[in-house]
Amino acid sequence: MLNTITTATGPTPDAGPMRTHPARIIAIKEEAYAIATYEIEFEDPALKEAYQFKAGQFNMLYLPGIGEAPISMSSDPATPQVIGHTIRYAGNLTRAISRLQVGDVIGVRGPYGSAWPLEQIEGDDLCIVTGGIGLAPLRPVIYHVLRHRERYGRVFLLYGARTPDDMLYEDEFESWKQQGIQLYLTVDRADPSWRGHVGVVPMLFYLLRLDPKKTTVLTCGPEIMIHFVIYEAMARRIPKERIYVSMERNMKCGVGICGHCQFGPHFVCKEGPVFPYAAIEPFFGVEDF
Repeated sequence: MLNTITTATGPTPDAGPMRTHPARIIAIKEEAYAIATYEIEFEDPALKEAYQFKAGQFNMLYLPGIGEAPISMSSDPATPQVIGHTIRYAGNLTRAISRLQVGDVIGVRGPYGSAWPLEQIEGDDLCIVTGGIGLAPLRPVIYHVLRHRERYGRVFLLYGARTPDDMLYEDEFESWKQQGIQLYLTVDRADPSWRGHVGVVPMLFYLLRLDPKKTTVLTCGPEIMIHFVIYEAMARRIPKERIYVSMERNMKCGVGICGHCQFGPHFVCKEGPVFPYAAIEPFFGVEDF
């Protein structure tokens, strides 16, 4: 069943935004408990060659008879022929994906949504703040910044996980540091081997000396964490226009039609998931929005 995803006329690079295309899993890497990165490529050579995405965007992944879900890209936008999705097994679809193997086929449509404003913030210091699987949508930002390191100032990565074993992409940390990323890590619960900080991610701001006139904050993670990241950033006089947030909502169509992901006047799937905080401030943290 999992290898029978087809389209009526075959996938083409100019197909409509709602058409699902078959893509084959070419690699699976376990990142942490119940989290793995799946590398996929489109089966149609023309579509594989034409596909592009920007850091912060997402695809809708589909399995016949089970459904689909939005998953952010976690791979390098400069090499879109191989698309990486880091997936936490949490619902029916993602648990079904966990049973797939290299060589199996999954349905893909996208990319959808807004992106991190990487061109707009060139010349700025960057403060990337994230927790748990929230690092996945920001990993493409790191790849882009490292590829164009001369275009940005200081780069801070503040990252936290529940335990040391829950850290994502840990095998890349040393390379990131060697290329100029200032990495600050914390965990909620340490083990005997942990020598880093213990506590919540926003507290890592107290280790930094930021220039509010030239610092941009990019944040993704649990909404309660984002709330306090914004608080700490603004306490350091970083303008709300320089704070960008990636929002998670229940997205179904991906193109702003169904209304499942409405957030105030915005549709997260279309106008987001990346928003400047200034645009969503009136609704952020308001119950039922």
